[in-house]
Amino acid sequence: MALSASTSKGRAVRLLAIGLIIGLAAYWAGTRYGERNPGSVAALHGLLPEPSAAGALDPNEAENVRIYRQASPAVANIVTRTVEYDFFYNPVPVEGAGSGFLIDTDGHILTNYHVVQGAQTIEVTLGDLSRYKAKLIGEDARNDIALIQIDTKGHKLTPLPLGDSRGLLVGQKALAIGNPFGFSSTLTTGIVSALGRTVQTSESTFIDEAIQTDAAINRGNSGGPLLDSHGQVIGINSAIYAPTGTTAGIGFAIPINTARRVAEDLIKYGRVRRATLGAEGRALWPGLAEALNLNVQQGILIERVDPGGPAAQAGIRGGNKSMLAGLQELRVGGDVLIAVDGKAVTSQVDLNLLLNRSQPGDTVTLTVVRNGQKMNVPVKLGEG
Repeated sequence: MALSASTSKGRAVRLLAIGLIIGLAAYWAGTRYGERNPGSVAALHGLLPEPSAAGALDPNEAENVRIYRQASPAVANIVTRTVEYDFFYNPVPVEGAGSGFLIDTDGHILTNYHVVQGAQTIEVTLGDLSRYKAKLIGEDARNDIALIQIDTKGHKLTPLPLGDSRGLLVGQKALAIGNPFGFSSTLTTGIVSALGRTVQTSESTFIDEAIQTDAAINRGNSGGPLLDSHGQVIGINSAIYAPTGTTAGIGFAIPINTARRVAEDLIKYGRVRRATLGAEGRALWPGLAEALNLNVQQGILIERVDPGGPAAQAGIRGGNKSMLAGLQELRVGGDVLIAVDGKAVTSQVDLNLLLNRSQPGDTVTLTVVRNGQKMNVPVKLGEG
């Protein structure tokens, strides 16, 4: 039976619509599931950037990428191994980890002392995945700094340039590279949040003139570099303030000027040249000051001076008689140290900090109280 013209026209429209729908569906499926350009696939998986990716970076991002690419090959993942003993004296292997960074082409690496403390073996993996055995050259436990060295075996090394931590400003960029929780070559960024803080990390160690940063620092970052926007090292990441055990946006770094001085001493002398006073004492407390009828409430009671030492040569006096204060035996009758170069001294930590900023051979002025009289005594510091 012949179809009318209107019926034929309607069928043609329906067929055209169906074809259009099928075509659009095929295109959608192809774009969603079909074969892609290899470059796009690589970019999707993070293997290669799209050709336009570099141009899409803003100046701050480009700077971060540049610094990371320059610095990360020289950042070390440090793994230490030691043997401890359980309750039944069975040997138990213990592994530790931290970070460090190359400072010269001889394979010297700066890190924290607590990263390598007590280690029987030290293994270093650099950012280019080359692996080496390392040996401990020396340490400065007071400043929590250690120097280790790898045998390069002819491998070309590119150390990090060391900056100057004296000219830092609060608010400038800070970048940290390390191995937090074992995730190697991790970059975090932030700013210098504060300067000049003293952070006590244990009973005997402290960070003097610490650099505070909000760049995320976690366990495993210890010993790694803190960098400025030029890619120069400004500090050694060392400690975090973290009530929860992870970063709380407050990290601390040892100034690179302190670390550089320690490294130079260890390389040249095999030990840290430390300024010494040649005197021992203990901090005063109000009850003791009252019992001794002293007219000062704070300071260090000098108990002993080393014969022939710097303090003795300057005429500083130690105690000349013994007394009991509770269960403690004290040597009393000596000078009371209340200041060094005009800076108040109220504890042994205060005195250690001031000596830490001096060099052997420097002359400092001690302010002491003797027989109720205040006097200033110049002392040429010795080396210990």
